[in-house]
Amino acid sequence: MPSTHAIAAQIYEFVRTENLAEGSHLPAQMLADRLRVSRSPVNQALQLLHDRGVLQRVPNRGYFVSGALADSGVADAQGLQLDDSNALDDTYFRIAEDVLQDRLPIDVTETMLRAKYGLTGAQMTQVLNRIAQEGWVSRKPGYGWTFSSMLRTPDSLLQSYRLRLALEPAALLEPGFRMDAAVLARCRAAEEHLLEGGIETDSAAQIHERGVRFHESLVEASGNPFFIETIKRVNRVRRLLSYRSMKDRERYVEHCHQHLEILSLIEAGKLKAASDALRMHLSSTLRNLERIAGLLAS
Repeated sequence: MPSTHAIAAQIYEFVRTENLAEGSHLPAQMLADRLRVSRSPVNQALQLLHDRGVLQRVPNRGYFVSGALADSGVADAQGLQLDDSNALDDTYFRIAEDVLQDRLPIDVTETMLRAKYGLTGAQMTQVLNRIAQEGWVSRKPGYGWTFSSMLRTPDSLLQSYRLRLALEPAALLEPGFRMDAAVLARCRAAEEHLLEGGIETDSAAQIHERGVRFHESLVEASGNPFFIETIKRVNRVRRLLSYRSMKDRERYVEHCHQHLEILSLIEAGKLKAASDALRMHLSSTLRNLERIAGLLAS
């Protein structure tokens, strides 16, 4: 189980990534479901954020985003002393790189990883729990951990994108497709934030999360639970690879404009055109995978 500080940092990042406005309610159960933890540590994390002055607590109603947290100029999670996320992010990416380059065995122990990456036991557990939630490591019965072979080959990477290409445009054509105005506005604000400088200043994790939330929001609007569960599973696993493309951030300018075009078409009720635009967007990414697949070739 991640520490209270770590969960508080995740909640903090969720609010910032989703651009939640002042006064937005943060239901404990919703956060627990999203972070895959129980409500008790979420409530403790919410209280910690309240103690830091970035959440408001209303008796018998819960916690709400305060003006300080909604303000884009507020200190980051590190500045609020929520956790040592920068160091843990660095270790996460180092492990991912070592897995992709076959510099780590399939089976590992926490003791071996702690010695290799210089983390405490609690920090190593936090990193491994994050990786486990994303689907590319699992705890072995009894002792140790096993890295998944999924997405370690060029073929499996291409297959994951072909699945998205088949699924996501179809989601926009589902009979029950409906995207709330508030979700549209939040997605548009996220893209505009990137175009206004976030591409250069946001962390790799933040940029990845914004992209994930855009595509998952489209699929969630389909109302089809099978589509939604499938795309979320794919997104959890492909995190292992996505950060590598952050070295070339120029392509995100085009991605943002494509995302904004799709949102405009949806808002105008032109779902067939939006589906076609989404297919073109994903196809373009698929055509660029040859370079990434080369990085994964053993």
